[in-house]
Amino acid sequence: MADSILDVKDILNEYSEDITAAIAQEAQVVAREGVAELKNTSPKRTGKYRKGWRVKTSKGRGTIDCTIYNTEYRLTHLLEKPHALRNGGTSKPQVHIAPVEQKCVSTFEKNVENIIKNGG
Repeated sequence: MADSILDVKDILNEYSEDITAAIAQEAQVVAREGVAELKNTSPKRTGKYRKGWRVKTSKGRGTIDCTIYNTEYRLTHLLEKPHALRNGGTSKPQVHIAPVEQKCVSTFEKNVENIIKNGG
């Protein structure tokens, strides 16, 4: 009987590792797709902001964090949100980050559900 319990434990551990690896891979894929979409939809004046999108991946014990950021980080908030101008007016927001974020989150959630249903 002890052998069967260990066998089940090994099977569950292997299943868990397969799921974790597939989810980590999916996180990286969705983050790269998000960067590609941001590069296409970002405002372009000189092109430096548009080309500045990157992904930073941090792997921990059983976790993975994928962060999408821009090298011109000072502009992201100013372009996305309205703000006061020097002449007393306000700027028009150029919303381009929020739609991509929502798309990435929904795609990742849907794909993780499929990964779990299919067993990795």
